[in-house]
Amino acid sequence: MGIVDGIGSTVKEFRSFILKANAIDLAIGVAIGVAFTAVITAIVKGFFTPLIAAIFGRSNFSTLYFTINGSHILYGSVINAIFTLLIVGLVLFFLVVKPMAAMKRRNGYEAPVEPEMAACPACLTSINVGASRCPACTESLASDWSSAS
Repeated sequence: MGIVDGIGSTVKEFRSFILKANAIDLAIGVAIGVAFTAVITAIVKGFFTPLIAAIFGRSNFSTLYFTINGSHILYGSVINAIFTLLIVGLVLFFLVVKPMAAMKRRNGYEAPVEPEMAACPACLTSINVGASRCPACTESLASDWSSAS
């Protein structure tokens, strides 16, 4: 009976772990990230790579190199990586960041307000002005300590 109870409690514990919002959110985020990567890759290959080929005469710079003492320095691979980084960054900015910011503004989302901070009179650590004790030096603070500094 003890083994069965142990397995049952382990299954309940596992179910509790799997159904936590963080695990589910992470799984959804990874799945959406994979799908979004496919979309960005298609945009880069279908639109930007031919555009680069039209402007520079070639779409792939990986074959560019120079030789020093018999060693090939593949600077074309670096150029490809830089173009990829810039293009992915631009696509993400204009297709994700800007629309999400506009949607948040439309829906009245406000960023959390940062608490007002002041220096502790004893140790000069930056702490919340509403604090009655410094978390760094444990100095007991007067009720008007923040206006005195």
